[in-house]
Amino acid sequence: MTDLSDALSSCDDSLTLQLIHERLNTGVSAIEIVAECNAGMTQLGERFDQGEAFIPDLMFSGMIMKKVMELLQPYLEAGQQTEEKKKTFVIGTVQNDIHDIGKDITAMLFRSHGFRVIDLGVDVKPEKFVISIQEYQPEFVGMSLLLTTCYQSVINTVQAIESAGCRNQIKLCVGGAAATPLLSEKANCDFYGKTAVEAVRWASAQK
Repeated sequence: MTDLSDALSSCDDSLTLQLIHERLNTGVSAIEIVAECNAGMTQLGERFDQGEAFIPDLMFSGMIMKKVMELLQPYLEAGQQTEEKKKTFVIGTVQNDIHDIGKDITAMLFRSHGFRVIDLGVDVKPEKFVISIQEYQPEFVGMSLLLTTCYQSVINTVQAIESAGCRNQIKLCVGGAAATPLLSEKANCDFYGKTAVEAVRWASAQK
């Protein structure tokens, strides 16, 4: 098969959608397709870091990913697990960051795996995370960020959760283009997810 990740990282809209249709027609699962697309987004991010891709490329690839997730949503929902009690996942893009592509993909994948998802949106203040934890009593909380300038927002959010006495009742994860294992460790998170698929697998494996 032609490499889907290469098509997406090259921002080839028509080829990307064509390859997805081909994969669906041959029985490739929606989760596997999302994993390929995540790899393509990662490739594009690496090209951006090396000066081989630019802001318009990132924006256009984000638009393609929205089309991809709209196409795959029915297939993801069809494979949704049914549980007597769904675990709850609260997610938001941290304060001062307004990017939503990665957050939206992660939220959709968690829903497709049987989680109840509370999406707080973008530019979420630490206090809003705390209020949501108190209200919804989630098992998991995810923080997303695309901008390295928002590292402190992650740390501030975790500190607010700790100050409110909510830290021990949840597992915290962080992800997004700007997230790193070092940031996760420094902020006292439980998991760093390089991709949305990794985050779902991690949460699904927790007791």
